Amino acid sequence: MSSFQGIWVPVVTPFHQGQVDFVGLRRLVGHLLNAGVHGLVVCGTTGEAAALSQAEQLAVLDAVLELAPAEQVVMGLAGNHLADLLGRLDEIQQRSLAAVLVPAPYYIRPSQAALESFFNTVAERSRLPVILYDIPYRTGATLACETLLNITRHERIVAVKDCGGNPANTLALLASGNAAVLVGEDAQIFPALCLGAQGAIAAAAHIHPEQFVALYEQVQSQQWLAARATFFSLLPLIQTLFSEPNPAPVKTALALQGLIADELRAPLLGSSDGVRELLLGLGLARARAAQA
Repeated sequence: MSSFQGIWVPVVTPFHQGQVDFVGLRRLVGHLLNAGVHGLVVCGTTGEAAALSQAEQLAVLDAVLELAPAEQVVMGLAGNHLADLLGRLDEIQQRSLAAVLVPAPYYIRPSQAALESFFNTVAERSRLPVILYDIPYRTGATLACETLLNITRHERIVAVKDCGGNPANTLALLASGNAAVLVGEDAQIFPALCLGAQGAIAAAAHIHPEQFVALYEQVQSQQWLAARATFFSLLPLIQTLFSEPNPAPVKTALALQGLIADELRAPLLGSSDGVRELLLGLGLARARAAQA
């Protein structure tokens, strides 16, 4: 079993006037580490990796590694051109990291056998542990239960970020013990942890990260009622942050806290006025002011 556990945050990529804001990125990373999160995921979907060039992705990774220990950093690696993806993997693994996070190839909708071959090829090429990112509503590729179980038997595929939306698959992964299960749907954190998931990769944990860490620790120490209360206190925030396409509401919330600018890269658009008002109603701006 892998050591991947706890609350990992898929870090947004801050922008300023269309360029990566490295000052804001360092401020955000320091804030999250000080709050006690267990790790950071760089250039995942929440980090708008698809809108970043390869050079920008590596620059963001290097900036995070200046502040965070290598064992607390995972790098996203997505693509549907296998040779190109393997070349980018070679560049990434010139650095010391905890793992790479790899979704199924998007758009081309490969067969189950092709999906298994894809992940095995990546795992064989990688010197780093691999976290399988199961997110069919973004990739268009649905991994069947048998396929998931076969793939996770590979020694370098150490965890699954579970956004598959299939409870039977989640239970089968948990029962198999092949790989750590990391919750990828934030509203499922509490029940999944209670069932034995080892942690979560949670975009909502950008906001009040210490409370998400507390929730994880309460479950680990079997403080079920306290964990339930913590989860339900966080649920309105989680629901608001995912009421519009991620990461727009997360960036708005972080901007209200004074951590980064509220800016996305096209084709994504910023949050609506309605979401902004909901976030203000949750007291985020006041919370930041109280910390100042």
